Amino acid sequence: MRMMDKKITFGVIVGTRGFFNPKLAQEGRIQLEGQLKALGYDHVILPADATEHGAVETYAHAKKCAELFRRRADDIDGVIVVLPNFGDELGVVQTLDLAKLNVPVLVQACNDRLDAVGVSGRRDAFCGKISVCNNLYQYDIPFTDTTEHTCDIDGETFAADLDYFARVCRVVRGLRTARIGAIGARPAAFQTVRFSEKLLQDSGITVIPVDLSDIFARARALDDEAASVKQKLAEIGAYGTIPNDIPKDHIVRQARLSVVIDEWLDENECDASAVQCWTSVQNNYGCATCLSMSLMGEKGRPSACEVDVAGAVSMYALLLASGQIPGFLDWNNNYGDERDKCVCTHCSNFPRSFMGRDIEISALDLLGETLGKDNCFGAIKGHVAPGEMTYFRISTDDTMATIKGYVGEGRFTNDPFDMDGGIAVCEVERLRELLAHICQNGFEHHVAMTRTHCAAVLDEAVSKYLGWDLYRHV
Repeated sequence: MRMMDKKITFGVIVGTRGFFNPKLAQEGRIQLEGQLKALGYDHVILPADATEHGAVETYAHAKKCAELFRRRADDIDGVIVVLPNFGDELGVVQTLDLAKLNVPVLVQACNDRLDAVGVSGRRDAFCGKISVCNNLYQYDIPFTDTTEHTCDIDGETFAADLDYFARVCRVVRGLRTARIGAIGARPAAFQTVRFSEKLLQDSGITVIPVDLSDIFARARALDDEAASVKQKLAEIGAYGTIPNDIPKDHIVRQARLSVVIDEWLDENECDASAVQCWTSVQNNYGCATCLSMSLMGEKGRPSACEVDVAGAVSMYALLLASGQIPGFLDWNNNYGDERDKCVCTHCSNFPRSFMGRDIEISALDLLGETLGKDNCFGAIKGHVAPGEMTYFRISTDDTMATIKGYVGEGRFTNDPFDMDGGIAVCEVERLRELLAHICQNGFEHHVAMTRTHCAAVLDEAVSKYLGWDLYRHV
């Protein structure tokens, strides 16, 4: 099952401590299960009668809960610890230590009410949370905090925290199991996009390569009258505006290529891809790959240009974090004298949702001048609609033997820019500082972007749980 289609499942630990009212733990458990159900999440929790109060307090409880978590390890994307009262720090940390799930952990503590701080009503979770977190620190178990130190389980603040945490879990699980198709060799002129398969594999990311000749052979062998080709032609016809002067056989050629790439990705269970989009495909097959890549991206399977595998991982991470279709761009042009604005562009392979408006599908312009327009049908053209934006980029640094990256937020503007291809005029605060960081730290000219703000999610997932070296631009 692809990660974007998977329903997020949380392991749940309800904490309690003996000399506090255990009824608070029982009520907290009920509230949490109701909240998770209302928000559409699955969960794994000990049966209510498995311990005295349906909570985890002793080492015996911890062993029971850990054993359940281990049995359901393939399902659990993250663990939620709730403290309806002070909670038992050892019960919590021993459960996590024994279970060894290696998933994100969220720690919540309940509010006390000013009118309920007597013996039967007081929670002291404000204090208990500090003790639990102290033990997690000692055991080197990373965890995510809630927005407020204490909050109500059934409140809106915690509901928002659960949404944030679910997206962190989706990024972590998704990247640790990601499969990226590398279709063709990188263009010889682009040493920029070299990467380390070994460093990616160390984080669980598998790269599956294929030679373009295999793809071309399969595409040429496909009958124009095949149902899959006809279906793809209908999809292309509904996807954007194609100028009347584009020959029908150019569109059919592109459709055959799209069908074959889709099939190969399915066969290899790839979550994303990176494609050699020039010059072999134009010279040896006779079309661009941009439309094929755009169509894949629109269906939640991002595709990066020029066999930029680390770029494809960046796109996939943005998709997991935001749920929004990402695009793949160059940091490309200054915007006059406005130093916090720049132009990001590609030929392009931007998905329609990323564009945010109608698109034209025609021939590559710049490459078409040298490779021939007849060999270059399949470019997505238009101006990206204004709105919020998050940018993200990772790179495998062989010299430092690490994966590094940067992330930040800005916006797409509606400023005009008279250039061909896919155009995005971007505004980023303190852009000069970001560009200096990119240049000084050897990052590629490519960047992934998506149409929402989600930098905090990526920062939490990548820095805390994957251990990558991330710069967050503010």
